[in-house]
Amino acid sequence: MISRRIEQLRREYSGEELKESKVNADPLKQFEIWFEEAVEAEVADPHAMVLATASPDGGPSARVVLLRGIDPEGFTFYTNYGSRKAQEILSGSRAAVVFYWHELDRQVRAEGDVTKGEDADSDRYFASRPRASQIAAWASNQSGVISGRKDLDERYKEFAGKFKGQRIPRPDNWGGFKLHPKSVEFWQGRPKRLHDRIIYVLNGSSWDIRRLAP
Repeated sequence: MISRRIEQLRREYSGEELKESKVNADPLKQFEIWFEEAVEAEVADPHAMVLATASPDGGPSARVVLLRGIDPEGFTFYTNYGSRKAQEILSGSRAAVVFYWHELDRQVRAEGDVTKGEDADSDRYFASRPRASQIAAWASNQSGVISGRKDLDERYKEFAGKFKGQRIPRPDNWGGFKLHPKSVEFWQGRPKRLHDRIIYVLNGSSWDIRRLAP
C-alpha cells in the first residue's frame, strides 16, 4: 500500500536553468540570493535545514534545525552544547547541512568544518529569543532521557519561578556553532530529471565552480 502511494507521488520538475555563467562567484552570496527568492516565494520555514553529523565511530545522525545567521564565514545555528548533535560536532568538528525549498524545486548542500560561536554572539542571540524559549533552554537537558512529559513541564515551572521578574541569562551549556563551508552545491530541479547541479569547492582562498551530472 505504501509503495503504491509513493509511486503515485511522481511529478515533473520545471525549474529555470542554472548556469555557471550566471551564478555569483561567492557561494555564500549566491545562497543569499536564493534565500531571498525563497522568502519572496513564501516558502514555509526557508531557514530550516537538515544538519548531519557523525559520532566518533562514524555513525551518522541528522535532524532539522534553524539557520540563525549567515556571513562571509558561514552558516550559524544555536543549540544545547550537551545535545547529541553538539557532542558529535565537538568530537569531530565537521558537519553538513541541506536546505530544500519545494516551491522552487531547489536544494542547497554545504559541507565543512564547524567551530563554536563566540560567547558575545550567543549572548546577543539568546537575549533576542522569546522569554518562554529562554526558560525552555534552562529546563531542557536536550537529548537526555527523562521520565515523562510531566518532568519537563515541572522543570519549566521551576525555572519560570526562579527567573520571575528577572532578566534570564544564557545557560553556559547553550550557544552557537558556525559551519565554515568547504563545498556548497546548488541543485535546481529540471524537466526530464536532467537537473542542474553547480558545486563550489574551496581551493585555498578562492572557489572553483564546477557542474555535476544529475
